[in-house]
Amino acid sequence: MKKIEQKSTALGIELGSTRIKAVLAGPDGSVLVSGAHDWENYFEGGYWTYPLTEVWEGIQDAYRHLAKEYQKTYGEPLTTVGALGVSAMMHGYLPFDRDGHQLAAFRTWRNTTTQTAAEALTQRFHFNIPQRWSVAHLYQAILNGESHVRNIDFLTTLAGYVHWQLTGEKVLGIGDASGMFPIDSAACNYDAAMMASFDELLAGAGMPYRLQDLLPRVLCAGQDAGSLTETGAHLLDPTGTLTPGVPVCPPEGDAGTGMAATNTVAVRTGNVSAGTSIFAMVVLEKMLKSVYPEIDLVTTPDGAPVAMVHCNNCTSDLNAWVNLFVQVAALCGTQVQASQLFPLFFHASLEGAPDCGDVVPVNYYSGEGVTHFDAGHPLLLRTAGSDFSLPNLMRAHIYSAMATLKIGLDILQGENVAVDRLLGHGGLFKTPGVAQRYLAAAAQAPVTVMETAGEGGPYGMALLAGYRLAVLQGCPLNLADYLEQKIFAGSMGTTLEPREEDVRGFTAFLERYKAALQAERAAVEHF
Repeated sequence: MKKIEQKSTALGIELGSTRIKAVLAGPDGSVLVSGAHDWENYFEGGYWTYPLTEVWEGIQDAYRHLAKEYQKTYGEPLTTVGALGVSAMMHGYLPFDRDGHQLAAFRTWRNTTTQTAAEALTQRFHFNIPQRWSVAHLYQAILNGESHVRNIDFLTTLAGYVHWQLTGEKVLGIGDASGMFPIDSAACNYDAAMMASFDELLAGAGMPYRLQDLLPRVLCAGQDAGSLTETGAHLLDPTGTLTPGVPVCPPEGDAGTGMAATNTVAVRTGNVSAGTSIFAMVVLEKMLKSVYPEIDLVTTPDGAPVAMVHCNNCTSDLNAWVNLFVQVAALCGTQVQASQLFPLFFHASLEGAPDCGDVVPVNYYSGEGVTHFDAGHPLLLRTAGSDFSLPNLMRAHIYSAMATLKIGLDILQGENVAVDRLLGHGGLFKTPGVAQRYLAAAAQAPVTVMETAGEGGPYGMALLAGYRLAVLQGCPLNLADYLEQKIFAGSMGTTLEPREEDVRGFTAFLERYKAALQAERAAVEHF
């Protein structure tokens, strides 16, 4: 049985919307073992949220599964790693007082309750501030007159919170920080002029602090973000097997880890991450000419500017339909798991009509910034003469999962944003050659999916931890060159070119989808 030098490994943990996953990677970026824990958000008190107790229950469970798999595979307990890092869903609102007590329930990226604040800040900064961003949540809470805002001592993201508990350091990777407040890429810090402008609003509201007093310190990939404390080691592994002292890289958001996982941190590269939400990240050669409420401007983990098209809704409705068929199978006396049905349904979708035969789902479980919805209700629309077959239904659901993304991508196309390489990753791409083919048609560009596509963000976080370890060992490469030369040089992947019939079919479907949004708006208003 081959032994692994544990101090050569890198551990990445990511808290996604429906799964917390831990991935242990070797020095060459190969996945050694992994562990996962499923969880779900709650809609309570008018907000989508997760209790912080479940954060730690999930992290510990995912790590426990990883450590058990390591012991089984390599015949020894996992006592240390070379470096580790934590990532999580970006944005949101997690305020704490000076004693470290949580002041308000965690408000996730999924909430669309900050329109007044987001629009006011966008106008003030001449820079798009989406509703998801932390500064929009903070300003809206101030506008709402919420009593807790005067007591805030620290405001962070979910990844920043976990990192703080593991290391004692109130820091944030620049990619995740760019979902809290606008970033000056040249300075690797928050934009100073915009921060001074926001401080004027704070003073006008009588707040006893400046924004820089609240936000985490910004770090770029590879920089020192502290080390695992004894308390942090026990939080990860309550058995006490994991020892403290492990170097920890800057905590990142799921957008940044997606870029690392797909080797798309260099200029003119892009990736699409598709799970509960779906978003495209394109690394820019130059800033956009105009301000678009549909386009976020964030950064790579090393600070390069990125245009982000973020859509709140992707696979939730598709998952619900697959689970319905699980129930149908059980009614027929067959026990089948959803994970068994997904590849069957995805392959069946290839037999559907390129335009889905007039079957149009609208997959909105929550609000959608790109199309300006504050709330959502899933719909399934079809004409009386539609070809309502299983292949068409499944193809329509996969199209629907990326339709709103396409609306945002069309804005970037209008800005002549160049993309040499588009990578797909995340759960939607686990079945080879299906969603990848449809995304190529939607984007009208070749799409590559790597063998590690299903690992997604947790794998990307492990790579960022590995980069921190490499820097400690004297590696002179920047992040893009490190990924290109040390991790992905011999990587295997498949590239699919857009098919003409698929492009025509998706284009026709998208026009019906846009029309169906009028019915969606009526449903939100009246149903």
